[in-house]
Amino acid sequence: MARLPAGIRFIISFSRDQCGIIGERLPIRYYLTFGMLASGAFTALFGLGYFYNIHSFGFYVVTQVINGLVQTTGWPSVVTCLGNWFGKGRRGLIMGVWNSHTSVGNILGSLIAGYWVSTCWGLSFVVPGAIVAAMGIVCFLFLIEHPNDVRCSSTLVTHSKGYENGTNRLRLQKQILKSEKNKPLDPEMQCLLLSDGKGSIHPNHVVILPGDGGSGTAAISFTGALKIPGVIEFSLCLLFAKLVSYTFLFWLPLYITNVDHLDAKKAGELSTLFDVGGIFGGILAGVISDRLEKRASTCGLMLLLAAPTLYIFSTVSKMGLEATIAMLLLSGALVSGPYTLITTAVSADLGTHKSLKGNAHALSTVTAIIDGTGSVGAALGPLLAGLLSPSGWSNVFYMLMFADACALLFLIRLIHKELSCPGSATGDQVPFKEQ
Repeated sequence: MARLPAGIRFIISFSRDQCGIIGERLPIRYYLTFGMLASGAFTALFGLGYFYNIHSFGFYVVTQVINGLVQTTGWPSVVTCLGNWFGKGRRGLIMGVWNSHTSVGNILGSLIAGYWVSTCWGLSFVVPGAIVAAMGIVCFLFLIEHPNDVRCSSTLVTHSKGYENGTNRLRLQKQILKSEKNKPLDPEMQCLLLSDGKGSIHPNHVVILPGDGGSGTAAISFTGALKIPGVIEFSLCLLFAKLVSYTFLFWLPLYITNVDHLDAKKAGELSTLFDVGGIFGGILAGVISDRLEKRASTCGLMLLLAAPTLYIFSTVSKMGLEATIAMLLLSGALVSGPYTLITTAVSADLGTHKSLKGNAHALSTVTAIIDGTGSVGAALGPLLAGLLSPSGWSNVFYMLMFADACALLFLIRLIHKELSCPGSATGDQVPFKEQ
């Protein structure tokens, strides 16, 4: 049963791309709500097999496959929504902090599963399923997809005086909507101007948001998204980065049990420290990439440090519980940092790449391609670990180090491009300029 999630994730990983394309054509709020309600239902259904004494292997396989399919609606939708709200300048930090929810979810999932695993394992699925479904209702009631939905309109005309920002006065000159010289204003700045509902702009001032100019443009195709510079490289990098991350997610409790001789519940609790380190790693990667304006180089540096850290972890963790705790935190930060950055800020950057010329219908598709490719690694990693672990855990760690090296290899061209031409790897958004 330990290999079942990995095999099923391999089957459904390619559906994530299609779900991203569908997501570009549907309202995010409805699409995400459906996915969360369905995910909660099928997660709970898996646990109900315990209460109804269902012992059919086919029942659990079909339930997991459908559950995996509906869960693919989530990530492209939430990254698209967040990308609509925040510009590139602070996107790494904001998305790094926001993405900590994945590690928090892993921690809660491990604790919930560990609490009932020995007494009533069905609740390990029913309770998380109920939580997911409840949050789906919250999203339906409160999610705001775009700044336009809260008076940050792309053609909003206001009255009275100009906006004062400290000692600098921002004056937005009259824009000619049909002119090719129009430059979209970052939505982050637009919402800062009008966040309290009292900010005002000259009557002739018109604010334009990224993507508004392309609101009538057809959604980008799968092949069109692949042609965006950097999408293929980051997708393949994420494949190997996610392979490492998910191998730890599935096999770390068993490794701790074997090495530190702890019971299943305590091993599950201790394994959550890897995700705690992942929270700090994701935020650190976002801050560094924002400051340096080099996403690929930041990922490359953390991947370069992660490989030897994994080797040290495999050696030091056998020396005692304290050493295991320290290495779990460090390894979690270095392994999860690149994974977090690619699935959030990098995906949002590429989905708003300057080559799209304002097309607002690409972010979900690009995110789905990158994360869907990563899901292949998420399936292969735990599967390979299951095959290699009987011959010794050292072989598993060698496999993980090789995967980190492959992830770094796919970023070499982008790193070189970033160092030669800053800001070119993920493509800058069209900047705002005063006319």
